[in-house]
Amino acid sequence: MATIEVEIASRRYAVACRDGEEEHLREMAAVVDRKAKEAASALGSLPEARQLLFASLLLADEIKERDEGKAPPPAAEPSYDPAVANALEQLAERMEKLADRLESGRANT
Repeated sequence: MATIEVEIASRRYAVACRDGEEEHLREMAAVVDRKAKEAASALGSLPEARQLLFASLLLADEIKERDEGKAPPPAAEPSYDPAVANALEQLAERMEKLADRLESGRANT
């Protein structure tokens, strides 16, 4: 079992992987890092958890579109769209409230 360091959203992580899969893991970490930077670029300064949340939502959206045969066109550089930023912000707030309710044991109230 190998352990490598990757950098995502300006933070370094030690991650274990099977021997021989180090380069693949580095490539996947680079994809996540790009999405984290895209989220930060679109939404401004974000706490690390929110930046990674938005990065995961952007990646999930791309996967869903590919699965449906609607792969997005490649973009040269991320662009800022206030409507998207606002929608993502509202979604994050709802997810945080739900997480708070789940953590406090009030999920069924």
